[in-house]
Parts: sequence; structure tokens; C-alpha cells
Amino acid sequence: MIKENKYTLEKITYVKQWTDHLFSFRITRDAGFKFIPGQFARLGVKKEDDTFVWRPYSIVSADYDEELEFYSIIVPDGEFTQRIKDIKIGDDIYIDKTNYGLLTTDRFENGKDLWFLSTGTGLAPFISILYDFSIWEQYDKVILVHCAREAEELTYQETINSFFNHEYYGELVKDKLVYVKILTRDTKDGDLYGRITTLIENGELEKYVNVPLTISDSRIMICGNPQMVDDTRKLLATKGLTISKRANPGNMAVENYW
Repeated sequence: MIKENKYTLEKITYVKQWTDHLFSFRITRDAGFKFIPGQFARLGVKKEDDTFVWRPYSIVSADYDEELEFYSIIVPDGEFTQRIKDIKIGDDIYIDKTNYGLLTTDRFENGKDLWFLSTGTGLAPFISILYDFSIWEQYDKVILVHCAREAEELTYQETINSFFNHEYYGELVKDKLVYVKILTRDTKDGDLYGRITTLIENGELEKYVNVPLTISDSRIMICGNPQMVDDTRKLLATKGLTISKRANPGNMAVENYW
């Protein structure tokens, strides 16, 4: 249970079904809700007994958007997603007033190349960060890697590609943004095939983007399946890359709230 003054009641304003198990939705945004791109919010639904079920959701939206967008997978028998999988415009949803998470670019110092390594719905915070003008001023390259099982799960392609022709972002990103689509089951419509860790180990990812992973230049953010996050972090650690901490800035930042 959470105290009533700790959350606001919002409304669903938009729903998009990507696949039978992936969907996005937007909600109204209280004027007092603030967040840093890359952070997540806690969303709540009220049960029949008037208690709440709360779950963390990374925010897809730009920090200046009037609404908040989220990207969700339907978890079989999941207490939260089974209650929102059939949400409709106008339905109620609760949001904790506090923002959460450490997957933010202010964890890094220096660096030339900003890497986003994501699987599934772990893509969400990186789209939010793409809207942060400061990263385009700070980095020479921004490499967005999205890995999914099948082509239909490579969501938000239109949004990502729109940055190249965007009225405000187009000139900033045209020589900097590299978007890499990876598939693990399909053998079409991807740029690369296999797990992120495999493509790092065999050098294919670096070769494809023509950007090396180095201690001096690379700043890497990882979000997605917990096993992928852990395996990728450990693999990069063997190359000398370290988790960035407030008192000891490094190369990597991870989010894993499963």
C-alpha cells in the first residue's frame, strides 16, 4: 500500500498493440511529475479489494512531453499486465509521483561514443534519451542496438528513423545516430543475427557499426532481459569496462528492475 499523496490518478490516452504480447500506451501527465530521460516510473492499478499492484515501467517519452508513454510486454499470469492488457482510452491508471532509476547519461564523464544495448521492451528508456538534446552535443556517435526474437518485435522503427528527418533533430543526428536491428530467430529484416553477447564476442557488432568498444571512448547503457544485462555486463568487464558510479565514473550503466 502506498499513501494517497504519493501518487496521482491519470487517464489512458492512447494504446498501440504491436504484437499479441507487446503494446504501448500513453497516460496523462501531472504538471508536477518530473523525470530524467532514462528513468522509470511506478504505475499502479487498483484491485477489487482496493489494494494496489505496482510495477516499474521505463518512460519512452521525451522529458518535455505533455503525456507519458510506456512500452509493455504481457506476462502470462502477471498480476499487473493481466489487468492492463485490455486497457482502453479513458481508463484509470495510477502513477507514483517519484521518479526512479540510474540509467541516465549524467553517470558518465567524457567519452565519444554512446552505446544503447537493448532487448525487447528494454528499448524504452533509450528512445527517451534520444530526445535529450545534450547527448547530440556531447557524443560523436550514438549507437542504438535493439535485439528481438522476430522481426515484428523490432518496434518503434518509425519513431527511431524519424530522427533523421526531424525538424529539430535531423541536422544533429544525421552523422551521429547508428540504428542496429538484431534478430535471434528470424533470418530476415535484421541487420545482424544472434545474441548481443555473441556479436560482441565475435566482433561483428563493432565491425557493422565501424565503431570500436574501448575504455577511453565507449559509454554503454544496457537494458532488457535480466540474463542479457548480466551476461553483457560481465562480458564487457573482461574488456576492462566498469560500471559507472557517482564517486567512480566508469563505462557502463545498467537497468534491471525485474
